[in-house]
Amino acid sequence: MSLLEVRGVTAGYGAFTALWDVSLSVAAGEAVAVVGPNGAGKTTLLRVLSGLLPVRSGELVLEGGVRLTGRSAHEIVAHGIAHVPEGRRLFPALTVTDNLKMGAFLPAARRHFAESLDRVYGLFPVLADRRGQRAGSLSGGEQQMLAVGRALMSRPKLILFDEPSMGLAPVMVLRLFDLIRQVRQEGYTILVVEQNVRQVLKIVDRAYLLEVGRIKMEGRAAELSEEDFVRKAYVGL
Repeated sequence: MSLLEVRGVTAGYGAFTALWDVSLSVAAGEAVAVVGPNGAGKTTLLRVLSGLLPVRSGELVLEGGVRLTGRSAHEIVAHGIAHVPEGRRLFPALTVTDNLKMGAFLPAARRHFAESLDRVYGLFPVLADRRGQRAGSLSGGEQQMLAVGRALMSRPKLILFDEPSMGLAPVMVLRLFDLIRQVRQEGYTILVVEQNVRQVLKIVDRAYLLEVGRIKMEGRAAELSEEDFVRKAYVGL
C-alpha cells in the first residue's frame, strides 16, 4: 500500500484548470520527483496535497485508506504531511528557535518538541549555532535548512518540497540536494517538485513529468533516459 495515492485529481483557480486527471503514488520510504517546465502545475499539485487548494474531482488517499480530500490544511499536517513551500516562507523577524516552534504547533508535535528540536539541530548543526539569530539575517542556504527543519518539527510521514533550489547560488544548489539526501537517509518519505531535473534525478527513486497540468511520463529515475526527460521537461519536445 502506498503512503500517498493521488487518484484522478483535477484542480485549479476560478475558471482556470491547472491540473487535469493527475494520478501518482508515493510509497513509504521513497523519494519521488515531479518535474516539468514553468506553468506545468507543479506548485498547484503541492497546494492540493497540503489542503491549500480544493480538489474539483478525484481523491487523495493516505495509507490505511484515510481520505484527505476536502480536509483543511491543519488537518492534513496532523495526518503527517509537511510542506516546505517555494520561497521558504519563514518568519524573518523571529529567531531560528521560534521558527522551529511554529513547525511544532500541533498538540502531538508539541509533546515531542524537545526531542524534535534536538533531532533538527543534530541534522543541521549550523542552526544550533544560530538558534538566537533572526531568520531574516540567515544566508539563503541556512534559510532553506530552517524551512526544512520547521517541516521536520511536525514529525511528518511525508515531506513535500516545492522548488527547493529556486533562488540559490549554484554552489548552494549542490548543498541543497545533499541536504535532501540527508533528510531522506533519516527515513523520511519525500515528494519533491523541482525544475533542476538533472540534479533531482540523482536523489530520487522515481519521477513524473508534469506538462500543462497532465502527467506525460513516469518511471524509475535510474531507468529514465535523462536527456529525453530533460528535453521534455524544459522544452516540451
